[in-house]
Amino acid sequence: MRIAAAQVRSAWLDPAAGTEKVLDYLRRAAGQNIDLVAFPETFLSGYPYWLSVTGGAAFDDPRQKTAYSYYLDAAVELDGPQLRTITEAVRDLKVFTYLGVSERAGGTVYCTLVAISPEHGIAGAHRKLMPTYEERLVWGAGDGHGLRTHDVGGVRVSGLNCWENWMPLARQSLYAQGTQVHVSVWPGSTKLTTDITRFIAREGRVYSLAAGAIISYDDVPTGFPFKEELAAHTSGYDGGSAIAGPDGRWIAEPVSGEERLVVADIDLATLRGERQNFDPAGHYNRPDVFHLDVDRRRQAGAAFRD
Repeated sequence: MRIAAAQVRSAWLDPAAGTEKVLDYLRRAAGQNIDLVAFPETFLSGYPYWLSVTGGAAFDDPRQKTAYSYYLDAAVELDGPQLRTITEAVRDLKVFTYLGVSERAGGTVYCTLVAISPEHGIAGAHRKLMPTYEERLVWGAGDGHGLRTHDVGGVRVSGLNCWENWMPLARQSLYAQGTQVHVSVWPGSTKLTTDITRFIAREGRVYSLAAGAIISYDDVPTGFPFKEELAAHTSGYDGGSAIAGPDGRWIAEPVSGEERLVVADIDLATLRGERQNFDPAGHYNRPDVFHLDVDRRRQAGAAFRD
């Protein structure tokens, strides 16, 4: 099986241009006989990076409200035209795809990792369990509905968003479902992926693939309320896409500042060998001592009975 991270410059708050970039890299992936490709966290339509440099927590601030309005408007819906187009391409090109999106649901944006299957279309949509720090100012908290593995040509795969990869029970819920390739998606930084990518690989005895974007503040659209403030900063989002093997060693070290597919061929025989002495959901688990209960129902604010 061949897997890849698509390290691409984000088309910020431009879902049409972002969709075209996804389609371009899907075609590239198909041309390299890639079976699974992953795009970064909220690649479509962008990471809310203005918050940390513009006083995002200022209460009732008119410009922060306008910024959120821009962000909400640019977010995509799971049944919207962008994902329909991408799903059709995945079906045609036969490349299983993990795509990070900013998902609009009413007046709320979720950080969602969408799993798109060539055979089944959207096979999963995992909303980030707990947005990190200032992200809570613009993203709603997710639920366990998307904590699922998927079959890709006989290989079990899983995915989580950014810092929820540091949540032990979230990881364990996927190990317990037999994941063999774990995808972590990030806004894009070698600082974020250098440690956790190898840690997950070694802990889970899995292939661990990290996908990060390249973000430039030059891409902030005219009219966004904090364009001038952002132009005075260097983004620091340099990618960081990487792949580690089930022994925790690098197959592809974190890549900085370069748009490209980061590719690896994986061998399940190697994975099985590493589980000889450690399997966190198997012979090195103690279900008589520890018990994990995962609620995978989609949570909603109201239930209607007519």
